[in-house]
Amino acid sequence: MAATVGGIVALGKFDALHIGHRELAIQASRVGAPFLLSFVGMAEVLGWEPRAPIVAKCDRKRVLSSWAPLCGNVTPLEFLIEFSSVRHLTPRQFVEKLYKELGVRGVVAGENYRFGYKAAGDSSELVRLCEEFGMGAYIIKPVMDNNQDSRNTASSNSKERGQVSSTRVRHALSIGDMKYVSELLGRQHRLILTAQYQEAFTSSKHKVSAPKSCLLNLPPKEGLYENCSLLIDDENPVSCRVVIDTTHIHLEFDEVELRIDIDARYKGEASELVRVVGLSIGQPHFIEQSPIPGKADVVIL
Repeated sequence: MAATVGGIVALGKFDALHIGHRELAIQASRVGAPFLLSFVGMAEVLGWEPRAPIVAKCDRKRVLSSWAPLCGNVTPLEFLIEFSSVRHLTPRQFVEKLYKELGVRGVVAGENYRFGYKAAGDSSELVRLCEEFGMGAYIIKPVMDNNQDSRNTASSNSKERGQVSSTRVRHALSIGDMKYVSELLGRQHRLILTAQYQEAFTSSKHKVSAPKSCLLNLPPKEGLYENCSLLIDDENPVSCRVVIDTTHIHLEFDEVELRIDIDARYKGEASELVRVVGLSIGQPHFIEQSPIPGKADVVIL
């Protein structure tokens, strides 16, 4: 039996988990147990160029947990479906799958939502088909980007019609506008780095560095980012700066001597080590605007 039985699924592409996606989850929580229906393997099936996700896979649960206070103190869950299994379904077949195989009680989608093979179905057809199968359908207006005219000049996708989107988040990251990124996400952007063997992370008295090859998600533009902090095991934040260059990410500290004893923390085979570092980026130094207080969490698990 699918975990979604009796639940309300939000429909969309949930790469960024931005405030528009959060609104879908909030609406779903108002009528039942909220789920995000996410597709796996879409890029491979459609032949898209590989690109780093905005939210690292291992960090998605943390983000969804942060939505719980807005969702009736319930953390929305993700339900994953292989895109290849639904790619050729007609709109009716897709809704039938939701009803018969997943057992959902209703769906939530934005008014611009398209579904089915070659995006043949729209939100009005979704409502009609859900009624046919005895499911609830809740269509909501998109969350608009209030800064689209003055700050987001690179989004040329006319289908967006000015709403908050993952495309806008990627653009904001590409120009290093972390204040704008935070507005779109409803939180600060967290980078996740992982490495095997302790040599991947290097540390000195006031600095920790890691190669970009350790990244599990999309970093912002190269530059110096102020007002960040380091958390070890989710405790005891330490203020730092973050420098991103062409090959590495560096954490710099002013008054504290930081030593990360990786060997002491490692439990397992001595031949291999896996470290995970989470880094939320603060305000960049090179943006010419009033300083905005920021905070970045670097979590060493």
